[in-house]
Amino acid sequence: MMENILRIRDLSVNYQTNRGILKALRHVNLDIPKSSIVGVVGESGCGKSTLITSIIRQLDDNADIPNGLIEFEKQDLLKLSKDEMRNISGTKISIVFQNPMSTLNPVISIGRQMIDIQYRDQISKKIKKQRSIDMLTKVGLPDPHIQFNQYPHELSGGMQQRVSIAMALQAGPSLLIADEPTTALDATLEVQILKLLKELQEEMGCSILFVSHHLGVIAELCDHVVVMYAGQVVEQGSTYEIFNKPAHPYTIKLLECDPASISKKQRLLPTIPGEIPDLINLSKGCIFKNRCSQSIDRCAQETPIWKEFDNAHFVSCHLTES
Repeated sequence: MMENILRIRDLSVNYQTNRGILKALRHVNLDIPKSSIVGVVGESGCGKSTLITSIIRQLDDNADIPNGLIEFEKQDLLKLSKDEMRNISGTKISIVFQNPMSTLNPVISIGRQMIDIQYRDQISKKIKKQRSIDMLTKVGLPDPHIQFNQYPHELSGGMQQRVSIAMALQAGPSLLIADEPTTALDATLEVQILKLLKELQEEMGCSILFVSHHLGVIAELCDHVVVMYAGQVVEQGSTYEIFNKPAHPYTIKLLECDPASISKKQRLLPTIPGEIPDLINLSKGCIFKNRCSQSIDRCAQETPIWKEFDNAHFVSCHLTES
């Protein structure tokens, strides 16, 4: 059994809305082993962003966590004070966002931003500058001494994302959260950034929680995959197991919708019929029952149990129960 850098158990997150309580996450279980890359995949609205903001304790004011455990390096993040959490964020846990322009300050130079985030380190500005330039070199930024003095708008999108990765990794975090970091990039840059993340992860030995809706990216980069649907984790296992032996009907349908899996030319792309359920007015039974072609009577009455379907392959579905 591999030791986990992050362990989430029975995590639920609610949002207070004008219509009522929106149950964004419900009883989520998730493990991130040390020195591994775990991918989280699912449709828009499945709870990926809420999961991330729960981990870094940046939920909106109208959010509430009624139950759950988020254990990072043997301590429950949900029990830490704001100051204690602030000492972990940006040092032991770092994050790379989807759009680098929303991360980088447009009116402050790259170098100034990289030096400023080292405010906790009691070392000279000269050492901080050299450390920053070394990190820019490591992420493959050309002419790092020149780029150090430039502003974000003077760099291309791919170069901006490399700077964001450099800033996130500069403190040597144990866990890097990558929130769809290649979505805003073209295909060529996407391949480069994925290769860079893999190389840096192997070199630095950190774990990565990689969030994406792009199945091809997940398959290329990740060691383990977590499949989310409507606020729940419905399946979790190794990348090989999930892509070659999917057990949950939603996972199967999701893989069928991947354009890369289409072998014959056709006018329309495959889709999953129906709509995601209303998370304010949830009915009993399986969350996927109304969109599932294999649904049985039991699905409408009982919520499936989260169980180990195969070796380290977990699923929540009545069809897999013996």
